[in-house]
Amino acid sequence: MTAPLLTAAAVDAAARVFADVLPPTPLHRSDRLSAATGAEVWLKREDLQPVRSYKLRGAFNFIAGLSDEERAKGVVAASAGNHAQGVAFAGQRLGVGARIYLPRNTPRQKRDRVAALGGDLVEVIVTGEVYDDAATAAAQDAAHTGAVVVPAFDALDTMAGQGTVANEIVAQLGRVPDLVTVPVGGGGLLGGMATWLAAHASTTRLVGVEPEGAASMAAALAAGRPVDLEEVSPFVDGAAVRRVGDLTHAAVAATGTHLTSVSEGALCVEMLAMYQADGIIAEPAGALATTVLPDLRIEPGSTVVAVVSGGNNDVSRYAEIVEKALIHEGRKHYFLVTFPQEPGALRRFLDEVLGPDDDIAYFEYVKRSNRETGPALVGLELGHPDDLVPLLARMEASPLVIERVDPTSPLFRFIG
Repeated sequence: MTAPLLTAAAVDAAARVFADVLPPTPLHRSDRLSAATGAEVWLKREDLQPVRSYKLRGAFNFIAGLSDEERAKGVVAASAGNHAQGVAFAGQRLGVGARIYLPRNTPRQKRDRVAALGGDLVEVIVTGEVYDDAATAAAQDAAHTGAVVVPAFDALDTMAGQGTVANEIVAQLGRVPDLVTVPVGGGGLLGGMATWLAAHASTTRLVGVEPEGAASMAAALAAGRPVDLEEVSPFVDGAAVRRVGDLTHAAVAATGTHLTSVSEGALCVEMLAMYQADGIIAEPAGALATTVLPDLRIEPGSTVVAVVSGGNNDVSRYAEIVEKALIHEGRKHYFLVTFPQEPGALRRFLDEVLGPDDDIAYFEYVKRSNRETGPALVGLELGHPDDLVPLLARMEASPLVIERVDPTSPLFRFIG
């Protein structure tokens, strides 16, 4: 059976539903990215929504369309955090009770925000490892209680609400952009925007950006239907979806939208740049659309819009983000160093192996039982990526036994 397609008219109707509740989010010019690309780069700041994510649009439009009988039974939802906040906000505004299921990889900051936004009308339930586990629990709840499931992406009303980002962009620019980049998880935002742009801005090039560890839409397009990914990296929690929806896949496939992906390391570099240079706190999914810009063919002087989809980042994650960024840039490396158990061994390592701008960022003995030698795991932060070659040469010349921990090694997952 062919999945029904979203229409641009449904997206326009959704915009009217919450016109008096959700004012358009700002469209800010990025001086940093404009200089880097030679284009006029604008950021659609969905991180400045009341719930700091575009997900509010779809949740509000869906719940607003329920009948009085459906509202009385309440709603249930599954989410990695942002959709949950949208459901909580919409339920509170519309007077509809909700039970919201969150996977365990949802940051604490998002959990707390869901509870605060929903107040007495929302119950938060944490279950499962990834979004799909939470979605299963929500579906079971609905089957037993008669509550209505508010899909995070795979419903026409949800997609229509999320797609309103596109008509706002064109209205705010006053013209059709040349390129729009959009983050992709389950595909609701991309499917909604692609549908509207295909009807009203057919010359606009649209690029969907997935995390490398959760490229479920690309897998669906390659297979001709939604498929389950064998593994999903939870790092980009707002886009860590094992299987995209039937409706979202149909919308993306029908519009011929191009997809690409970015690595976690590149994403972390961009998150730090957004924070330090632009003053924007973006969650990992929120930085997908800007991370990809250096990899795209962009005409100088063209108009580019990147959707900053969310800003619900837990501050406790920044240590991990900095670590991944340093490794991606080639400035942080790990080594197993076998030190002789004798005075001055560590001093010789510092004097003979380390360069003037190299710093020990991590040091831990991994085995202490041998009286002759003491293996240690050593993390080095370099002043510049080019310092690695002379460092390796000094290690080769050293009498110490030194083994580099390759980033592709399973061991690296425990330290990187």
